[in-house]
Amino acid sequence: MPKNSYTGESYDVTSRGVNSQGNSYDHRVSESGGHSYHYSNNNGSYYYQNSNGSTYYNSGDGYSRYTTSSGYTAEKYGGK
Repeated sequence: MPKNSYTGESYDVTSRGVNSQGNSYDHRVSESGGHSYHYSNNNGSYYYQNSNGSTYYNSGDGYSRYTTSSGYTAEKYGGK
């Protein structure tokens, strides 16, 4: 079972596919029962959408953004 690199929780991939933009995605269920979607984009970026409403985006070239379910956003520049 793979592990989430942020939380350390194991998860199962229950489905995967390619969206209309040609980006791959998978649906993940963690050992605690949380659901999330992970998108890997053609441009090297990736994106997580979690069941609690939070999101995480990484551009793949040094920019990342985390948004909580309540709307607070934290951004990081310059580092992968």
